[in-house]
Amino acid sequence: MPSENLPPRGLPASRRHFLLNASAALALAGLPRSLRAATAPASALGDTDLSQWLQPIPAGAVFEDPAWCIWCGSSVRGDDGKYHLYYSRWPSRLGHKAWVTHSEVAHAVADSPTGPYRPASVVLPARGEKFWDGSCTHNPTILRVGKKFCLYYMGNYGDGVVREPLNWVHRNHQRIGVATADSPDGPWKRLDHPVVDISADNDAPDALMTSNPAACVRPDGGLLMVYKAVATKGKAPFGGPVVHLVATADKPEGPWKKNLTPIFTKPGEHFAAEDPFIWHDGDRYRGIVKDNNGIFTGRGYSLAHWESRDGFDWRPAKHVFVTTPEIVWTDGAKKKLNALERPQLVFDARGVPVALLCAGAYTSDRTRSFNVAIPLRRPV
Repeated sequence: MPSENLPPRGLPASRRHFLLNASAALALAGLPRSLRAATAPASALGDTDLSQWLQPIPAGAVFEDPAWCIWCGSSVRGDDGKYHLYYSRWPSRLGHKAWVTHSEVAHAVADSPTGPYRPASVVLPARGEKFWDGSCTHNPTILRVGKKFCLYYMGNYGDGVVREPLNWVHRNHQRIGVATADSPDGPWKRLDHPVVDISADNDAPDALMTSNPAACVRPDGGLLMVYKAVATKGKAPFGGPVVHLVATADKPEGPWKKNLTPIFTKPGEHFAAEDPFIWHDGDRYRGIVKDNNGIFTGRGYSLAHWESRDGFDWRPAKHVFVTTPEIVWTDGAKKKLNALERPQLVFDARGVPVALLCAGAYTSDRTRSFNVAIPLRRPV
């Protein structure tokens, strides 16, 4: 297709691919059906097996710093051709459980989707207990909507004391916010209120806390978000059950309309999945989630692939298994990990997944934690 017929690059990626597909279909409507199949957007995956996309990892793909616990990486390609990583970090001397009290969102930059990433700035620092997100920012996920960069995240506030097994006041103050900027380098503008708060109804599945936002642009306009929610029905302070819900909005700042029917569930399971990442590939919605106990993959603690036609009704994909917590280096050596979670895809300029970002840890105390970018290549 001639380049002058391409939709404007300022459109969101999923919208660009929808228009590309539609315009190609119109142009080639008279061709045989076998040739029309070639008009599917480059990002459409069909019944793909994501586990077969994973490639060996080069040394520069691990982003770590002994002074910091590093978690929750999310990366986007900027107009400068560079890849901008937004990640959670907090002092490693405080231990892993300080994520809920001392995390902040920082920014790093790389020339390649797999790195190496170079630290650049702190994006969402602590700003004081008088703010809903004044003590802690965490769970960043970056989304480009037109020309605007939207950084969704979890924020909370509290006394800032690291406790075992967790500071439950901070945990239960978790809410979802968004910061916006015209450039991946900022400046970032965040709101003085959450965009997805808890529901006022004490019986709602998100009456206790909201966190772990995952958002994408809908092919017919607007946005769709999947988020983690905890109800008040379980024993305090944990609450529960822990589920995931869907919300939609016309613009990044909302208002967000909730659908309170839980997804990624299985009867009898109190906490089936976590850490969703969602996208629309030009054909359907897709998600990668942490399968806490392997109840969907049958492979134990692992990452699972889900899909949906409408964004509300989700089911395990035909090839549900993505990976267990193991990485393979380019020299063939394999490394078992204690953790490989918080999955996020990185897309190239065509909207094709080129890397799977995950938070990782070598040992159960997770004090040496990092982000790893696993290269992806579609099987031929």
